[in-house]
Amino acid sequence: MFALPDHHVVTLRGRDAVAFAQAQFMSDVAALAAGHWHWSGWLTPKGRVVALFALLKNAAETVHLVLQDRDPAEFAAQLRRFVFRSKLEIETGAGLHVGGRFDAHPAAIDALVASDGDGIAFDLGGAGGARTLFVTQNEDAGEDAAAVARWAMFDLAHGLPRLSEPQSGQWTPQQLSLERLQAYSVKKGCYPGQEIVARTHFLGQAKRGLALFECEGLVAAGQQVMDAERPLGTIASTAGDGTRHLALAVLPLEARTDAASVDGLGLRPIPLLDGLAR
Repeated sequence: MFALPDHHVVTLRGRDAVAFAQAQFMSDVAALAAGHWHWSGWLTPKGRVVALFALLKNAAETVHLVLQDRDPAEFAAQLRRFVFRSKLEIETGAGLHVGGRFDAHPAAIDALVASDGDGIAFDLGGAGGARTLFVTQNEDAGEDAAAVARWAMFDLAHGLPRLSEPQSGQWTPQQLSLERLQAYSVKKGCYPGQEIVARTHFLGQAKRGLALFECEGLVAAGQQVMDAERPLGTIASTAGDGTRHLALAVLPLEARTDAASVDGLGLRPIPLLDGLAR
């Protein structure tokens, strides 16, 4: 197992933990069986994604969020502003660490987690291969920068954006094509941003979505994607291992991308991989 230092655990614990998560997050937490997980996120009132995470209903009164690329203390502080009279505690860390392996776990299958001596195992594999994420109290996972970079590239290749801080609050779930990951609900009822998400879905107003590119060199989130002299869209997420660079861009759904570039660097469109939805 190698450490994933850009992943952190936030735990909601208490009688109202599930009800609070159901009211705040964009997935249908109430419909999730105990011992199972799915993708979820927290939105602004205007329907923009603040953070994406894997959400595990670990027990009747415990929900774990595995955050990517966000400060857990800041995220928890923002979330606590909405607790009011709900009976729950929002914890960060609690001695929990996140690690990964590029192989399959025999008992963690699809949305079902497994608990063993290594901690809680999540199946995060897809069409690009098998991998397992662990939430564990073990601090001994080794540092492996190459494996961490490979992990992030796997995420992007399967359409899971890795949102840096400046990209937080910029995009709607539809613009990030999060329906591919079954990460949001349009039927469960109210949550912050739900009206925007539902209106876009039911009126068919989604005009932009994710496109995956292999880049000739390093590009950065927030840079403009150009088609010759014409702005085409924006880079939302990037990852690379020093020899290969990937980028997810938010573009018009029908955009031609065969001549796309960023700052003069060519972008080669490649298909998104399936299999990461839960």
